[in-house]
Amino acid sequence: MNLYLDDLRSTPENFERVYDYDEFVNFINKNGVPEFISFDHDLGEGKTGFDCAKFLVEFCLDNGVSDINFQVHSQNPVGKENIEKLLDNFNSLKNQNH
Repeated sequence: MNLYLDDLRSTPENFERVYDYDEFVNFINKNGVPEFISFDHDLGEGKTGFDCAKFLVEFCLDNGVSDINFQVHSQNPVGKENIEKLLDNFNSLKNQNH
């Protein structure tokens, strides 16, 4: 299963879609970590894609998930870099411990 986090763009084929932080958290809590996640950073008012990524890292640590397959499609360069660095660091640290 693939997950697409975005509040504006159309959903790509073969992706489930969530629009904001609350939907993202509910999806992960219900379904676990999908095979692949595509992140947007700016999600309108409220929490961002970076907040979603932070939640995801905590979820993975709590549930023994060792790798997150992702891309960041955000046009916000700072937000995109923040999400990429967080998730790349998580993947690097978890993979060093195995």
